[in-house]
Amino acid sequence: MSSKKTSLLQGTLDLLILKALGAGELHGLGVSRRIEQITQGTFLVKPGSLFPALHRLEEAGWLSSFWGESENNRRAKFYRLTKAGRGQLEVETEQWTRVAVAMTNALRAS
Repeated sequence: MSSKKTSLLQGTLDLLILKALGAGELHGLGVSRRIEQITQGTFLVKPGSLFPALHRLEEAGWLSSFWGESENNRRAKFYRLTKAGRGQLEVETEQWTRVAVAMTNALRAS
């Protein structure tokens, strides 16, 4: 994993949460761990940022939630993508891919 931590750019947290939940349901701490994993340790999402974002995405209809037991037998709220959330993941992935390519091209320009 990378030893360098990077601040999240505006708008990236929602996409990272959607991506983390793309493979299946997770509780909040699981979402945070998955984001750290898929970004190879570059992004660490703290609860103060994560939970408001999870609630915002749920209110938007992109996530649904339910109460269950975590791996250490504690009560935890689990989140999963809705059909609308899967669609939003596709839209945001396309947008960020275009932005990343454009930025790469701009930085390589002489």
